[in-house]
Amino acid sequence: MDVTKRQMTKIAREVNKLVIRTMKETGIGSGELDLIHAVRHRPGASQREIGVQLNMDKGAVARRVVSLENKGYLVRRPSPEDGRAQMLFATEKAESLKCSKAAVETAFYDWLLEELTPEERDTFAALLDRLYRRAKAESRGGFPCVSPRLEGLL
Repeated sequence: MDVTKRQMTKIAREVNKLVIRTMKETGIGSGELDLIHAVRHRPGASQREIGVQLNMDKGAVARRVVSLENKGYLVRRPSPEDGRAQMLFATEKAESLKCSKAAVETAFYDWLLEELTPEERDTFAALLDRLYRRAKAESRGGFPCVSPRLEGLL
């Protein structure tokens, strides 16, 4: 039984709705935001690599890359190893978008935690950090503990 009732996921969805609404004002959709995020974390990746990472087909990636290039969020440079391949990089404008997204999330979380006492906030933050570190370690290891629990679920 899930004692969390998936509420961490549900809160993350709500803040994401606010981020998407706010980002639309900049002309960026959620799919484009995902692509920018992927390129920021893998500078120099090819469109094919980003497509695999985001589970997107070649044409969809190409259309989003062109759109983001035209908006000034991405640049393409020829690969030194393969002249036909293009490497993707985020621009300064994309980096400022990251700061904007973080600012929106921070404002939401500040609002959300207002009802807690300072002691409750500290306790919550400490527990959340502990859970985050555990989740990150599991992810980096390839989910060795969680994967067996998924057998037969899908």
